[in-house]
Parts: sequence; structure tokens; C-alpha cells
Amino acid sequence: MTQTAIIWPMIAHVLLVYIVYVLVLLRRTAAVKAGNATVAQFRENQNEPSESIFVRNNLANQFELPVLFHAVCLALAVTGGATGLAVTLAWIFIASRYAHAVVHIRGGRIGHRQKLFGLGFLVLAIMWIVLAVQIVS
Repeated sequence: MTQTAIIWPMIAHVLLVYIVYVLVLLRRTAAVKAGNATVAQFRENQNEPSESIFVRNNLANQFELPVLFHAVCLALAVTGGATGLAVTLAWIFIASRYAHAVVHIRGGRIGHRQKLFGLGFLVLAIMWIVLAVQIVS
């Protein structure tokens, strides 16, 4: 396995971010066309219509915990720590982000979102431990 294999899960996350951006645009456009929002509302993002609030909130989520994911992936690649274990963990994290996004965007129950977030949180912590062990050894 090459060290660049860990870049693919990062690319998969970037794809998710782009998908969510497009969905925000589509939902906001639909809200304006339906008369439930005005374009001016989106200037400061303080009064998001119900049609797009979950999507916008999910978009914000994609720039929170995943920032640590991208950092650890790059660090693992640079230090030679992108082993099969690290790459597998990265894919599990990304799967949890996609599942979390689907549940969140659909307005799903908070309990389901928490479990998916918790999975990603735990996997990411393990990835940082793997990096620390790589550096020490």
C-alpha cells in the first residue's frame, strides 16, 4: 500500500462537501421560488428557511471534526504512517460522515446522528493514536 492511499478518503470527503453545497443551493433556490424566503435572507445566514436549515447546518459540520481528519491524514502520509490500518480507519470515518450527512439532511433523529458522530469521533481519535505511535516508533 502506498502512502497516497490515504488521500482517497480525503477526496471522498471533499466530494461530500461539494454535494452538500449543491444541495444547499437547490434547497435555498426552492425556498425562494416557493415564497418561503428571500435572497436577502441569505446575506447573513441568520434566518435560514426550514427547507434548507438542516443542509446548511450539515455543511457547517463538514468543517468541524473533518478538519482534524484532513490534518491527521496528511500527517500520516508524510510520516509514512498510512498503513492498511490507517487507511481502513480513514474510510470508516468517511463512511460515518456520509451516513451522518444523510441522517442530518433528512432531519433525522438526533440519537441516530449522535451514534454516527460518535463513531467518527472515536475512529478519528484512534487515527491520531496511530499517528502518535508512528512518530514514537
